[in-house]
Amino acid sequence: MPTQRRTGKANRPNYSGKHRRHGLHVLSLTDERGRLVWISAARPGRTHEITAARRDHILAHLRAAGLGALADLGFVGLDDDGDDPVVVTGFKATRARKLAPAEREANRILAAGRAPDERGFAHLKNWRILTKLRTDPARATHLLRALLVLTNMEATTGI
Repeated sequence: MPTQRRTGKANRPNYSGKHRRHGLHVLSLTDERGRLVWISAARPGRTHEITAARRDHILAHLRAAGLGALADLGFVGLDDDGDDPVVVTGFKATRARKLAPAEREANRILAAGRAPDERGFAHLKNWRILTKLRTDPARATHLLRALLVLTNMEATTGI
């Protein structure tokens, strides 16, 4: 999620070379209807998805709960268990290897299944306070978790 740039060398880890801006990296889990269930700790913007998922031990928690997850292509290679996958990702194309029609169709179906997750995370980003964030990741984590509670209260009460 994009943030305002803070001054000093301490903010350099928040710069994402991929997005060419400062930000924080947050993982989220939603239910099948797009309601946010869990938000990870905020990390510097340059953190990769797999690194964040491994630090939070997401695979172990999902296996312990008997749950699975649909994930984007940033998580390809996270789940090494081919017999009992917990995280389902799509297929990546390269310059040398184009996707087969069946792989493209599988990616399309996966994207349709992930649409509620994207909607839930977008709903969290609607909180305008996140666009003006200029704090460190530890404080941002407390703010995000408070917004998670408020978002869930708003969804259940219909406010």
